[in-house]
Amino acid sequence: MPALVLAALAVAGCAPAPGGPGTPAGAVATSAPTPVAPGRAVVASDPVAVRIPAAGVESALLRLGITADGGAEVPQDYARASWFSGGGRPGGPGPTVLLGHVDSRSGPAVFHRLHALRPGDPVEVTTADGAVAHYRVQGSEQVPKDAFPTFAVFGATPDDVLRLVTCAGEFDRGAGSYNDNLVVHAVPA
Repeated sequence: MPALVLAALAVAGCAPAPGGPGTPAGAVATSAPTPVAPGRAVVASDPVAVRIPAAGVESALLRLGITADGGAEVPQDYARASWFSGGGRPGGPGPTVLLGHVDSRSGPAVFHRLHALRPGDPVEVTTADGAVAHYRVQGSEQVPKDAFPTFAVFGATPDDVLRLVTCAGEFDRGAGSYNDNLVVHAVPA
């Protein structure tokens, strides 16, 4: 997948839309999660929900991909997080990348408090098969959008890792978006 498309996905998911929250197209229904016993691996499966207690996040996930013209799909619902389906899955190799807006014209959005996460904070991702993958935050970084670390966020890795991405920094009214991105890195707990 072209690096430019991946960088555009991370950057595009943060700008407030003119009309506020959109329609939750592509939402995935979930059933009651089945906790995975400590030490038992989660079998790679599509993520359908995320829970981040320290950031006040509990959200079903919308599925994002690439548009027909090669551009990145942008989250349409400010109140819900999204999963980039071109990446990894919990329990499998590679990064599972979850994106969410920081705010909208009407107020805070799903990843509004992502900046509050600290190393060791838990993140739970429920998968389509009902299992819950447990992660812990390793750290976070705020990076300028024009220097987005595409490979560090989306690049192949033999390990199961989780990346949470939202906007950060100053809001550029002329461009209608934030100047930076916040990337939170997490590993299996």
